Amino acid sequence: MTVVETNLSDLLNNPKATLAALRGARRVALRRRGDEELALTTAARVEQDHEVMGATEWRHTAEVHADPKLGATSAERSVLHALEFVKANRDLDRRAEWIEESVTVKRDGKDVVLTVDVDAFAGPLWRRTLRDRRRPGMLARRHLEVCVFSHPAAEPRSGDIAAVGSDSYANLHAQLMSWEECEDKVAEFCTQAGIPTDTKALAAHYRALLTKTATEVDAGYPANTDLRLESGRPVLARRKGAERRPAAIALEAAVLDRLPDRARLDILARTAHLTGWPRHFGAASGSDPKIRDTLGRYVVTAFAYGGNLGPTEVARHMRGISAHEIYTAGNKHATPDKIYKASADVVNAFAKLDVAAMWGDGSTAATDGSQIDTWEDSLRAESHVRYGGFGALAFRLVSDNYIALFSHFIPCGVWEAVYLLDSLLSNVSDIQPDTIHADTQGASLPLFGPAALLEFDLLPRIRNRHDLNFYRPDAKVRYKHIDSLFDDNVIDWALIERHWKNLPRTGISIREGRLSSVTLLRRLGNHSKRNRIYKALRESGRVVRTVTLLRYLSEPELRVQITAITNRTEAFHGFAAHLMIGGRLIGHNDPDYQERVVKFNELIANCAICSTALDITDAANALAAEGHLVDPDDLATVSPLITRTIRRFGDWHLDLTPLEDVVATRLDLAPGALFPTASV
Repeated sequence: MTVVETNLSDLLNNPKATLAALRGARRVALRRRGDEELALTTAARVEQDHEVMGATEWRHTAEVHADPKLGATSAERSVLHALEFVKANRDLDRRAEWIEESVTVKRDGKDVVLTVDVDAFAGPLWRRTLRDRRRPGMLARRHLEVCVFSHPAAEPRSGDIAAVGSDSYANLHAQLMSWEECEDKVAEFCTQAGIPTDTKALAAHYRALLTKTATEVDAGYPANTDLRLESGRPVLARRKGAERRPAAIALEAAVLDRLPDRARLDILARTAHLTGWPRHFGAASGSDPKIRDTLGRYVVTAFAYGGNLGPTEVARHMRGISAHEIYTAGNKHATPDKIYKASADVVNAFAKLDVAAMWGDGSTAATDGSQIDTWEDSLRAESHVRYGGFGALAFRLVSDNYIALFSHFIPCGVWEAVYLLDSLLSNVSDIQPDTIHADTQGASLPLFGPAALLEFDLLPRIRNRHDLNFYRPDAKVRYKHIDSLFDDNVIDWALIERHWKNLPRTGISIREGRLSSVTLLRRLGNHSKRNRIYKALRESGRVVRTVTLLRYLSEPELRVQITAITNRTEAFHGFAAHLMIGGRLIGHNDPDYQERVVKFNELIANCAICSTALDITDAANALAAEGHLVDPDDLATVSPLITRTIRRFGDWHLDLTPLEDVVATRLDLAPGALFPTASV
């Protein structure tokens, strides 16, 4: 076929003359400067292309959907029946634009009538597209196929349809422990979770909790000067943060003057001697690693990977060690799980310090994600409008005393709250928080239910609180001051009673390791229309979230705490980034390598926090010994996330000399109360 070429600029600037010259051409190629060609095709060519694409689509669909191997997870099977109907139409070669809503096929020598009920699964817009008033009882075939095939693409993610033989898209009910397996554990589980073991009593428990909280908030509304309701929407006045006392600022300056500068390698070696964290590294077989100096090798490995420098760059600047030796220790002796266990050793040693208890008791923690850039062709790489650029998230669980308890490296496009419970359950350190703060993503309904079942008090920072629904305990209940918050939303207590068994089943299955919380929460969302587990967790989540929202509006101390702890988590991100001296781009596409870099980065950040906390202890004891007044409340305002005393560059020299002096872990703010002389 002859192709006539012309310039796009000619068509735009002189359309009449250009079109006259092109008259009669079957295909026109338009050229434009600096870009690929554009093609204009005649209507006849378009029709021919449609026929080719239709035949190709026909064959592809026949091959892909010949045996879907899909199963329903509930009694609702309308989508599967529709799939069977579409397949039968394909087999009978019914290719008309409009087809009847029923078809007769042969099954075991008998005539069987298959029908499709689009009202059962298609939305209003789809139904309007599929039907035509002038053709009653007929459906648009092509649109029907697109509609039907779109549901098997979405419903396995929600758990409404299961893919036989799959792991991520298996039947969620089959992945849970059966009721018979859970029955003996229900009493113990419910006691630990603080909920009744009886169906009626559970609904009554949640009803009483919601009623009590709503009544108290309504009664306290006149005295709540921070809250006002505008057109039924809650508006909170912005509170100014508390100013630090001059004595606290002076104490911080005095402490900082006494803190010694330490190189990153010295910090890692010091904490390695104190906590023994390198003991977790070694060959996968568990045999002798056959390394001449295991302590030094593993310290240098943590230094190389945690700073995102890589083995080659570190070997270029250090004598006596090669890139191959660092690479072997980092990739064969240090798995993500081993790195986490090493970090847990540092956390446990830190938790024993007196100064750590002044920052927080460890009962509260917060989760948050921080983007780290990756190459664009990485499996985890995504571009997100919230962060910009390509990369993934270092999702961290950080305690109220500043130290990180667990880290994940996850795609930045995922729902962060999916990994919240997994971080809590994966934490094996001595610090076990039971109150969890998160950003606005943590305010999702399906998350509140499992969190309450697993004994975690989920208290997220809720910025879009005016867009969230408040639920009444009863349709007849009315409140004097806050009634406009609730609209007509009422908890369905009958649904909670009906699906009560799914609540302890879910909690016990997660606790026993039968089902990952990540797998569960990925499958639960507002698109899970028929999933019984989602319905039960959603309804109980409505109760817990409404209680949390009411507390958030009425308790200023709670809002201050949430802001303070989440700010510490964000500060940890900045501190860890400061120690990543090789840059914020992980130049490797192996997901396992990326996970190791993030966990090594957490390890060296925790080592730096622990080392700084020891130095703050020494400085505070020295000030007290000199006769200065050291107020514990003022000392608690001095953060261990100090970067000015950490030497990131310069000579990289590894000194593994064992510590000679006894390191002070106790505060002696009243001179002589604990020690004869203060440790300096």
